[in-house]
Amino acid sequence: MGTNVILETVSAVLSKNALITAFAFVGVLVWISYFLSDKLTRGHLHGSAIAIAIGLVLAYVGGLVTGGSKGLADFSILAGVGVLGGAMFRDFAIVATAFGVHIDELKRAGVAGAASIIIGVVLSFFVGAIVAVAFGYSDPVIVSTIGAGAATYIVGPVTGTALGATSDIIALSVAAGLTKSVLVMIATPLVAKRIGLDNPYSAMIYGGLMGTTSGVAAGLAATDPRLVPYGAMTATFYTGVGCLLAPSLLFLIVRALL
Repeated sequence: MGTNVILETVSAVLSKNALITAFAFVGVLVWISYFLSDKLTRGHLHGSAIAIAIGLVLAYVGGLVTGGSKGLADFSILAGVGVLGGAMFRDFAIVATAFGVHIDELKRAGVAGAASIIIGVVLSFFVGAIVAVAFGYSDPVIVSTIGAGAATYIVGPVTGTALGATSDIIALSVAAGLTKSVLVMIATPLVAKRIGLDNPYSAMIYGGLMGTTSGVAAGLAATDPRLVPYGAMTATFYTGVGCLLAPSLLFLIVRALL
């Protein structure tokens, strides 16, 4: 009886302080992920990639157990995870990556940095669109939404919402963006030496071409933490440019072609 009272009390306290509980939960999860990265992969697979993979599995299990739609946030004790993983904290984290950038290095990117963002958005969009067409989709709205998701998992939902895509197509675009993000996380430290990814200038161009802020940031962190702000800076601009171009100009091109 005494044990039940203690457990109920602890549960009530954690539920009332949901956001603090979420920070503690994520902190433990990240610690475990970096421990596994160090002991099992000797740092070749970054802890951030492992943390995201574990988070996706836990979200699936949480939704399966509760029958809800918010993953672990459907458990009252972990309701703060929904807030911590929401748009506000996401955008704050993205903006925070810009701190630490030296203006002189940023200016060096110049035309090449700006061009890399445009090329990255357009290339990713049309690769995703081609894959969508290959799977039998012909509706310009659906094709554009999936193409935008291939750019990033943020651009996909923004484009789908603007064009009136259904929730299942928007979810598909998010899945495409998450897949790209994880692949960039894993591949970046493996190819860094071969492509000369060892200075702020190349990091900014790389961030502009890849675009996925979380993937670029985690991949560069595994390569050289000093490069993270530079790659994340152009990757953040990439997201903004994608949100502007995908539901407007790029959609019009797709509609004309289809």
